[in-house]
Amino acid sequence: MTKNTATEEDQSKAKERRARGEFVRGVSGFRNAIGDPDFPPEPGRYHLFVALNCPWCHRVTLARAVLGLKNSITMDVAFPNRTDEADPVGPNLWEFAPKRIASLTGAPLPECTIETGTGEGLRLAKEVYQREGSDEQSVPILYDKIARRIVNNESAEIIRMLDRHAGALGGAPNRPTLVPHDPALLSDVNALNERIYVTINNGAYKAGFSSDQAVYEQAYEAYFESLAFLEVLLSDGRAFLTGEAFSEVDLRLFPTLYRHDPVYYVRMKLNGARMLDYPNLWRWLCRVYELDGVAAAGSLIHCRQGYFGRSWNGVVPLGPQLPMRYPEAYRHPDLGLIST
Repeated sequence: MTKNTATEEDQSKAKERRARGEFVRGVSGFRNAIGDPDFPPEPGRYHLFVALNCPWCHRVTLARAVLGLKNSITMDVAFPNRTDEADPVGPNLWEFAPKRIASLTGAPLPECTIETGTGEGLRLAKEVYQREGSDEQSVPILYDKIARRIVNNESAEIIRMLDRHAGALGGAPNRPTLVPHDPALLSDVNALNERIYVTINNGAYKAGFSSDQAVYEQAYEAYFESLAFLEVLLSDGRAFLTGEAFSEVDLRLFPTLYRHDPVYYVRMKLNGARMLDYPNLWRWLCRVYELDGVAAAGSLIHCRQGYFGRSWNGVVPLGPQLPMRYPEAYRHPDLGLIST
C-alpha cells in the first residue's frame, strides 16, 4: 500500500477492486534517480521513451521542453496505438513503428521514431524492460545510454529529477523552477498535486476505464468538483495555480485538461462540462499552451488516434469543430467567455 497518493495510486486490495470493475493503476518498478552514484547528471547521457498520447509521458515531455533539455536528453516516440491480437508478440504493447499508418490521417505520424536509445533498434518498449529481466511494458522510461540501464519509469519522479538537475543536464539558463524552494509554496504545490492526481489525472481514468457504474459516478463527481475548485482558485486573477510563476502543479494538470474537450469529454465519459465552460481554467489552459516548448511537447492527433483508435470500433471522431478546432482553440483565451 502506497502512502504517496500524489505520485501513485493506493494499491490496497487492488486485486479485489479490479475484480469488481474498478480501474486501478499499477506501480512503476524502476525508482532510481539521476544524482544517484550510478546515474550522474551529465548532458547527453539520458534518453526518454514516450508515447505522445499518454498523459503520464506528456508530463515528462513538457518538463523536457520547458526546462530546455531537448538538445541534451534524446527521445524516441512510440506509435499511439499499441499492438493488437495479430502481432506475433501479443497485444497491448507500445511499438516504435514510424512507418505505421494512422487511421485518422491515412499516413504515418511524423513524430514517431525508431528505437535509438539502446542502440539495438528494438521494436517494443517491452524489450527495453526485458533486457533487465523485467516484465513491465509501460512508458515513459528514463534510460541511461552510458550505463545501458533503465533509471526510472515513474513520471512524477522523472519530472522532479529533471528539475533538480536541469543545470547539470544542460538546461536553459532562463528555465522555470518547477518545484519551489520556499517551504510554504512547496506545501501548496504538494497539496494541489495530491488532489489533482487523485481526482483529475488518475480520476479521468477511473471514470473512463472502470466498468462499475458506482466507481464511474464517484470519479465523475470528484473530477468536476475539483475543476470547480480550481476555477475558483484562479478567480483572483493569478496567472498560475500557485501564483505568478509556472510550477510543477501546472505542468501536472495541463496534460489532462489539454485532452478534456477533444478526447475525455467523450472517451472518458466526462461530459459534465467542457473546459470552455470554465473561463478562468480556459484562460489558464491557453496561458500554459503559449509557454515556450509546450505546444510542441504534445499532439492531439496522437491523443485522438491513441484513445479512440483502441475503442471498440476503432473509429476516431473528427470534432469538436465549434467554436473552433483544437488545438488552435488553445490560442484563443477569450473563447472561454462565451459560456459566461
